[in-house]
Amino acid sequence: MPYRRTESIEARLLDNRSRILAAAREQVSEGGWDEAQIASIAAAAKMATGTVYRYFASKAELFAEVLSQVSRRELEVLSSIASTDAPPPERLHAAVATFVRRAMQKPRLAYALIAEPCDKAIDEERLKWRAEISRAIMALIGAGQRLGHFRPDLQPEVAATAIVGGFMEGLIGRLSPLTGRHPTSAKARQTFIDDLSRQIADLCCAAVLIPDSSNVVALPGVKRNKP
Repeated sequence: MPYRRTESIEARLLDNRSRILAAAREQVSEGGWDEAQIASIAAAAKMATGTVYRYFASKAELFAEVLSQVSRRELEVLSSIASTDAPPPERLHAAVATFVRRAMQKPRLAYALIAEPCDKAIDEERLKWRAEISRAIMALIGAGQRLGHFRPDLQPEVAATAIVGGFMEGLIGRLSPLTGRHPTSAKARQTFIDDLSRQIADLCCAAVLIPDSSNVVALPGVKRNKP
């Protein structure tokens, strides 16, 4: 008779895997890919180092799964915004601004996921999820074109790739542990993040809006200076 795992064993194995991923994500959030080590991840998960390798064959495989897990959540948030009934320009602005704000809440983790040099396996996963994000933006641009909000001369795939590349590139300098400089007080930091997210989202929208369009997109809660 073939061996079958009981529900309790399956639950325990799943719990161990979840604990490893949570610990790895926290380690990457604190020091990036290089600083996160299997031994410290195992200690944080309260298990032996060898146990980690029972679930993940290598450090690269573990980190690729961390990247996939976090990226999947970001894609879900972005897709949820993109699928609302708001006008496409507002959806695009909100999607980009939300991505920027969420990244700035955990800058070290976001930098690792977006730009930090890493193992090939991790980079391949990064490119896969970046393409998924581009597809979500591409669908939104297509909808905006059909409704007459966005420039009809642009190929949605090209525009989406440029927009995703733009808002990620716009974040790198702010996220980098070497160059990122942020206000220390909570209020000033929030104002800084709101302003940054608005500016990046404004630029992304401006790239696809029809010239002289009457579409006005504003990030809720952020006051604009009158010309």
